[in-house]
This record gives sequence, C-alpha cells and structure tokens, in this order.
Amino acid sequence: MKYTLVSVPALGQKQNTLLNITNKLKPFAEIHPFAIPDFKIGTLDALVLLSDELVRHDTAFEQSVNKTADVLSNLVRGQPDALVQDFLLVNDKTVDQYLNSFQWNSMKYRTDKSLQETTQTLVQEMNSMDNLIKNKLNVYTQNRNTLQTLHRKQTGNYSVRNLNGVVKKEHCVLNSEYLTTLFVAVPKTAYKQWLNSYETLTSMIVPRSSVKVAEDNEYGLFSVTLFQRVVDEFTHKAREEKFVVRDFQFDEDALRKQQQELQETEEIEREQLTELIRLARTNFGEMFSAWAHLKAIRIFVESVLRYGLPPDFLSVTIAAEPKFEEKLDQILVDQYGHLGGVHGFDKQKQADTTEELLDHDLQTVNSATYRPYVQFHLEFDLERR
Repeated sequence: MKYTLVSVPALGQKQNTLLNITNKLKPFAEIHPFAIPDFKIGTLDALVLLSDELVRHDTAFEQSVNKTADVLSNLVRGQPDALVQDFLLVNDKTVDQYLNSFQWNSMKYRTDKSLQETTQTLVQEMNSMDNLIKNKLNVYTQNRNTLQTLHRKQTGNYSVRNLNGVVKKEHCVLNSEYLTTLFVAVPKTAYKQWLNSYETLTSMIVPRSSVKVAEDNEYGLFSVTLFQRVVDEFTHKAREEKFVVRDFQFDEDALRKQQQELQETEEIEREQLTELIRLARTNFGEMFSAWAHLKAIRIFVESVLRYGLPPDFLSVTIAAEPKFEEKLDQILVDQYGHLGGVHGFDKQKQADTTEELLDHDLQTVNSATYRPYVQFHLEFDLERR
C-alpha cells in the first residue's frame, strides 16, 4: 500500500480544486480529500525549524509503526484461524479505510495549541508506545526462551535431557558416606570403548558397576558407581574421551517439580502472548493514527511555507496502481508545474527553479523527488505480513 499525499493551492475554491484533481486522476487512481484543520501558525522562522524536525519525526514514526506491525504479525501468525489483516486496524477500520476517511482528532489534539506543542505531544505518545511494546516483548521473549529450554530438556537426547523420570531409585547408591552414582551419556558408537575403559579412567571405581539405564537414537545413558573423592577427576577424564557426565542428583519429587515448572511457564507464556497481542493491536492503531496526524501537520507546514498566507490549499490522498504511478506523476506535473516559478517545472532543469524557493527547500530541490507542489509518500507494506 503506497499513498501519495499531495497539497495544491485551492485559490478559494477547494471543492472545484478537488473535482479537478479527481477528474484528471480517477482513471488511474483512487483519490480522497485529506482533511487538515486550520492551526495556529506562529512565525515563519518557527515553521522552517519545525519543517526540519518533522522530517526526522516522520522517519521515526514510520519505523515504529512498521516495527509494531511486524511484532503483531509474528505473534498472530502462529494463532489458529487468525488473519493478520484483522488485527492491523486503526479505529476499527482497515488502514485504507482510515486514510480515505481521515479526520483530525480535535478532541485529542487541540487545534488551539501551537504546532510545536502538538508535534511534541505526538512524539511523546509514539515514544511511550514504542517503549511499552519493546519492554513487553523483551519480557515475553525471555519467558518463551525459558519455556523452549524446558521443552528441550524433556525432548532432547540424553546428553542434555532432564533425567528426572528416567533414572529410578534403584539405579542410584543413596545415603552413602563414601560412594556415589554418576550418570554418563555415551555415544552409541562408543559403547564398547566405554565398557572397556570406564573402570580405568581413575582409581576408586567400583568394578562392573556400570549399567545401561536408557537409550535414545544418539546416546545410551549409563550409571557408574565410584568414590565421591574422585568425582571431579573422573568427570574430567570422561570428558576427554567424549563421554558426557550428567549433573544429576536423584530426587523423588524432582519430576513433579519439573512438570509443575513447565506447566506454570506455559501458562505464563500464554497469558503474556495474549496480553502482548492485545497491546500490539491497540498500539498499532494508535501509532498509525499518530503517524497520519504527523503527516497532516507536515503537509500544513510545507503548504504554508510553499504557498504563503493565509492558508488556502487542498490536500488529498492518492492511491495509484504501481503501473500508473509515472502517469499520475506526469499529470500532476503538467497541471501544477507552473508553481515552480516563471520557468515552469522541468525535471531536466530542476536547478532553474532554485531561486524561486524558500531556503528550507534548497536541499530538496536537488533531489529527484522534488515537486513544485507539496508531496509526501506514506507506504505500509501489508503484503509482506
């Protein structure tokens, strides 16, 4: 979805200007008025400074909106029967519907305040929502990683899997002052090596004490009984032979605790996911609305700087099919190229118009995107989500 936001002089006839643009462009695009109220203007110098700030804010707003949309899309995509489009709404409208019927929210952003104050309010709101999503996402990601670790411990091979429920009481030497039982994951290809060498890895190994407790596709889990004083040495020697000594202490309640921890973590993850989807959905709508309002301020500021006082311009949204974008651009240039100065507007001679512009336009005029009328783009890629 790519919208072109255009503002042109109305010459006291907004309705006629809208009809004129619509008639010229309607074969190639959908056109809707983009209603902007009359703001407190202040000084020209203040508007020039604000114009520069709005460029930076616009870029930041776009990044925040798209980042939140990506977060929401990734969360929703894993939900059964959930369509991303149903969650990317603004005031219960699709993005297209919202922009095509845009109205300034005067209850939330009072027009009797200065443009600088309103802009700062929008920036603070966007930063607050951005940080809230970021913090909630970090908490959710940490818990999800914990849950994945718990699942791996239950489903991995015996070199990493939790041994609670696998090792039974009868496999262990318990309550001995001198002896202990270790459990070692041995690659299947190394069974013979293990059985021939485990008694000689260190001294103080109980002869013929190794028993295969369990087996998976990659490893066999063997027990071995030895004196406690040589546990560290045995572990080191076993590691050199590619045998994995597991850190495990038998606990009859461990399996119950493990299952309880997994269940609690799953419940927390589900609750956090639901809350994060709700928050991202709400914030996306608020963020996109703030971005549209910032665009409105930017159009107003540039229109006043470009066309002068009192404000008398018409702004519209233009949604063109990609194959007609160049055609529409040429129609607008033909219609409003005279705004570039007495020489008119010529893409090949953009420098000719330089002296006709305010100082804040001097950098823009050398860009291929410059037009003699006010024009901005608003792009939101719904398809990639």
